[in-house]
Amino acid sequence: MAPKKPPCLPSLLLPLLTLLLPQADTRSFIVDRENDRFLLDGAPFRFVSGSLHYFRVPRVLWADRLLKMRMSGLNAVQFYVPWNYHEPEPGVYNFNGSRDLTAFLNEASIADLLVILRPGPYICAEWEMGGLPAWLLQKPEIQLRTSDPADNMTEIFALLRKYEPHGPLVNSEYYTGWLDYWGQNHSTRSISAVTKGLEAMLKLGASVNMYMFHGGTNFGYWNGADEKGRFLPITTSYDYDAPISEAGDPTPKLFALRNVISKFQEIPLGPLPPPSPKMMLGPLTLHLDGYLLSFLDILCPHGPIRSILPMTFEAVKQDHGFMLYRTYLTHTVSEPTQLWVPNNGVHDRAYVMVDGVFQGVLERNMKHQLFLIGKMGAKLDILLENMGRLSFGSNSSDFKGLLEPPVLGQTALTQWLMFPLKVDKLVKWWFPLPLLRSSHLQAPSGPTFYSTTFSILGEGGDTFLFLPGWTKGQVWINGFNLGRYWTRQGPQQTLYVPRPLLFSRGALNKITLLELENVPPEPQIQFLDRPILNSTLHKTYIYSLSADTQSPSEPMELS
Repeated sequence: MAPKKPPCLPSLLLPLLTLLLPQADTRSFIVDRENDRFLLDGAPFRFVSGSLHYFRVPRVLWADRLLKMRMSGLNAVQFYVPWNYHEPEPGVYNFNGSRDLTAFLNEASIADLLVILRPGPYICAEWEMGGLPAWLLQKPEIQLRTSDPADNMTEIFALLRKYEPHGPLVNSEYYTGWLDYWGQNHSTRSISAVTKGLEAMLKLGASVNMYMFHGGTNFGYWNGADEKGRFLPITTSYDYDAPISEAGDPTPKLFALRNVISKFQEIPLGPLPPPSPKMMLGPLTLHLDGYLLSFLDILCPHGPIRSILPMTFEAVKQDHGFMLYRTYLTHTVSEPTQLWVPNNGVHDRAYVMVDGVFQGVLERNMKHQLFLIGKMGAKLDILLENMGRLSFGSNSSDFKGLLEPPVLGQTALTQWLMFPLKVDKLVKWWFPLPLLRSSHLQAPSGPTFYSTTFSILGEGGDTFLFLPGWTKGQVWINGFNLGRYWTRQGPQQTLYVPRPLLFSRGALNKITLLELENVPPEPQIQFLDRPILNSTLHKTYIYSLSADTQSPSEPMELS
């Protein structure tokens, strides 16, 4: 007898929520349309809510963040459920550990917060592919987020009022700040603008959800991207200039909002929990482990996939991270010759090497060509980085990898070997072994691993990893994928390191970097006691939320 197919994600949520509603028969929630209000257990009710994403906060910190939200005067928390976070493969579900949705709902109940649940399947949220799983793209012709067109907004709203002539006023996404893109300025929104808007809505009797109240972090490879004239990946930090900072600390914006809320409803008695202890450490010198190309047998233990034309990440079932494309020159190229990929076919960033020597970068929308020389039979390696799939827009089928065969001069390159790389497994299981270290390499460039160990006296605290002089890459601490850094691009210069990730009281911690381009003359890092989120080397423009958003001439602020 064939095994029963597991239920889809949305169908799992209803019984799950039912378990968390004790005495559900004695409670009620009604939309009282005639009187333009909600009724909770028969009494008039207005929610003042904030967004928090459990998937952007380590599980051990959920209770802390939710308590701070309740003590700020909120009576509800709003959050998404990202499909791709819970169903990594078709029919394979994960609700364990940091994905334990039941545990998060219980924590919200303990904090005396009602829940506004947004289960998707599509969420946007500046999350990888907007929460849709990458395995959907294993069907190359799939059409995502499509529906019958409905363009006449007058008719649409008339239809809405036909069925709902009255109802409570609700703003489900009132922005407290805004997100950051690599290479642009850190976004902030002034306290006065946010508090004035909130007070105006509460005076009208409206229910409000503030997005975000605590932003959190895009750990690992989970950041999304936007397409606004060009490809714009989201930074690792999702601080959002929110009332509760990325590190979980109350900000002046929080106290100002709490004061506004107190004019309309009771605030829980007692002070807000104080900021978490912070730690400084370093500088620490990192040691060279070796070139990425030296570890291919471990990074891709099953060997490469062979194809005449390059295949996408999705075609070989590589959802995130990196894939190496390899071919050999069929003739000698003695003069610098253009290497390019037609139709903007690099998704998203390519690191090019000839016989192991780093040649430079090709980047989606930004850098379209390199000039190479090489002898017949020379090995051409192109490491492709998936920098996050588009999270917004209709039919955002954002395939990753080489979407077209690269062209050298007038010759389309064929006969490819493709190595889907399991970098996280290498870092977690192999790099603790000291035998892999290669000390003879000098001033390397191109994709290279570095690491060191360090200890913390006492209990330690939250901290922020600063990588001065490094270019771009990925960081792991004690095997946990902390996220991407792009020091040269900015604006984010530090990565948030939650205290629970670190071993204290003298135990050894391990940090590993995969630097993709260039290492500083002194390969050092530091741990700071405050973030640097607002430093960029490029003159950029800011996307405006509204007229009251901070203008480019105003000084940037650390959150």
